Amino acid sequence: MASALDEDTQQSIAEGQEAAKAFLRSIQKDLQKVFVVFLIGFLGTFWALRVYIWDRLRAVTESNMSAAVAEEADIIATTPFEVILLQAKIGLIVGAITAIPPLIYVTRDELRARGMWPRSPIARWKLALLGLLAAGLFSAGVAYGVLAFFPLMFGFLAEFGLEADIQPTYGIVMWTEFIVFLSLSFGLAGQMPMVITGLSYAEIVPYETFRDKWRYAVVAIFVFGAVFSPPDPFTQLLWAFPLVALYGFSLYLAKLVVTAKRSSDRIDVLGAVRNHWNVVGGATVLGGALVYGFYEYGGRTALNDLLRLAGSTRRFLEPGAGLGVDPATALAVYAAGWALAFAAVATLWAVYTDLDTASAGYQYGDPTAIDVSELDAAGVRAAPDDAFAEMEEGESLALAQAAMDDDDPEKAQAILDRYDEANEGSDEETDEGADASGGGAGSGGGGGGGEGGLVGSVQNRTSRASSTFLAELTDGDEEGAEDDIGGYYKDLKFIFDSLRTRSFRIVAVFGVVMAAAFTWLYLGGLGTVRGDLERRVPAEIEGGINIITLHPVEALIFMVKFSVLLGIFAALPVVLYYAWPALRERGFVAGRIYQVYLWAGALGAGMIGGFALGYAYIAPGIIGWLVTDARLADMVITYQVSDFLWLVIYTTIGIGFLADIPIAMVLLNNAGVPYRVFRERWREVTIGIMLIAAVFTPADVITMFLATIPLMLAYGLGIGVLFVVTLGGRRDLSPPAEFVTR
Repeated sequence: MASALDEDTQQSIAEGQEAAKAFLRSIQKDLQKVFVVFLIGFLGTFWALRVYIWDRLRAVTESNMSAAVAEEADIIATTPFEVILLQAKIGLIVGAITAIPPLIYVTRDELRARGMWPRSPIARWKLALLGLLAAGLFSAGVAYGVLAFFPLMFGFLAEFGLEADIQPTYGIVMWTEFIVFLSLSFGLAGQMPMVITGLSYAEIVPYETFRDKWRYAVVAIFVFGAVFSPPDPFTQLLWAFPLVALYGFSLYLAKLVVTAKRSSDRIDVLGAVRNHWNVVGGATVLGGALVYGFYEYGGRTALNDLLRLAGSTRRFLEPGAGLGVDPATALAVYAAGWALAFAAVATLWAVYTDLDTASAGYQYGDPTAIDVSELDAAGVRAAPDDAFAEMEEGESLALAQAAMDDDDPEKAQAILDRYDEANEGSDEETDEGADASGGGAGSGGGGGGGEGGLVGSVQNRTSRASSTFLAELTDGDEEGAEDDIGGYYKDLKFIFDSLRTRSFRIVAVFGVVMAAAFTWLYLGGLGTVRGDLERRVPAEIEGGINIITLHPVEALIFMVKFSVLLGIFAALPVVLYYAWPALRERGFVAGRIYQVYLWAGALGAGMIGGFALGYAYIAPGIIGWLVTDARLADMVITYQVSDFLWLVIYTTIGIGFLADIPIAMVLLNNAGVPYRVFRERWREVTIGIMLIAAVFTPADVITMFLATIPLMLAYGLGIGVLFVVTLGGRRDLSPPAEFVTR
């Protein structure tokens, strides 16, 4: 390996090794102290987990469960050394984190001597304040998860599982990792105000970007929650609503610090309070009155009754209960505290309102902060040139296209005119090309009556941008662009473009079917299927089948995956219907659009027939054989819910899918795919099936082959059927499609 490196590289590596050895020798004695800190953190965590933390996590899990549900819930270890290894792993992580600060401290002199110690222009007290703020925000996020999110979520999940006759028996590793990782995600999400404010203040990401892209932020929060939290609507809202509110508060703080940096004389807290004294005073009185009324006029009693009906053991106590304080004094303190909190919120609102009295460009002293999409045609023409000078051509085209979609050609024309004016000199060739193709960017005057020229201008600019992209991708050889990209770039683009205008209907079909399937499973369908299959277990097997969830959200995740699969299957005929004309025009299929009805009917019949066969005979037979075999071996029959339900899917819907493979091959032959293609491409098909099996089956070789072999047998059956139907390939059902002969 050394011979493959040049002399300079070898010398640099050698010098780095010597420097590292010298550095370690210089801190060798201090490393012993760091190791002692690490050992204390490791042993302390190991002891705390065993004595306190497991019980605390169990209490959090059961805190919102009724007594009957809590009695059924259990935490188990699935391997002999699972608990002690988990404690050791957590202890190692905590010990390493604990050892980082002393390690940095003892190495500071050596790092400074080597020029590796950062020189921060920020005062130490400010850094300490930022550190305390980050720790406080992290602790607040974790506290929300532990005190509010987890009790409600575990109570809901356990009760839902029992209603479906699924035992909430969580594996200790999955249970612990679920709580720890979700707590960390809440803690990290709590850093949002500091991160957004810091990025805006440092101008790494402009405040206007966070403000204008808030819709994307909300979507990202829900997507992030869908990945890291249970997929049911209840916990999704518990996750998303606080983070959306936190994002709004982060925008508020970012606006304050950015405004203070750009024009500090505009922030006047006392002046804002004077200007809105009525709101601030009213909010203060309202905060105190709400707390007083809650305790004195039956609010506490009514809420405790609701908690009792919900099965929660938590109660709101009388003021000062357990604190040794007189109730009247405690109530006065509570009311004063909430009055101050309401006053603080009202003050923040007053400051924000006063900051928002001017236009965006004037307020921030930055013309590029203007959102052109929110202006009308007159506003676009009156906006400063700087708002368009920093704009890319693609962005101007997108804004113009959006205005045309809103039936506002005058605004679209104004955007193109202002962009050309701001970039005059660099786009002369563009203007000439636009004038030649459709009357020019400015031929429409104010946009009236010139929509045809405007459309031509936008199309010309878009075409030029696309050709420029292809030219860069293919080294200027536009004629060979299709071959360089793969030969089917324009074909696929044409097909996808034909679906774009129908995308709403496709997504609507997918969403309706997915929501209907999830709702049915959620409202008892899961328990119905489980009970129906259990009744088919041989009578001599006493006690039936015990289904457990090792992961808290295992059943819900299965429901989501199954619902998505049904939604995709339902949307495929709609996609095929809308894509058929484009597929036929590009030579991928043959025949009129009525072929879609044949496809949908044949594949649907094959799926339904295979499902009925599997549900009536194959699934009960396989499950009964497995249960009987386990019972004869004197084993306790306890299946993990995901494994059991996927076995049901594979032996019911999977049979329908196998039946659809020969049917689909006959339909493809009728659409122009000749018999010889299926016969000669069996190797590629085998590899593709194995890849699909590796993704959609449990991660072991046996189950992958258990899925691959039936699929290949179905493919072989399809080749046999085609051999008979096409007379050995001598007479296909349709002539070969154009794409086959390319």
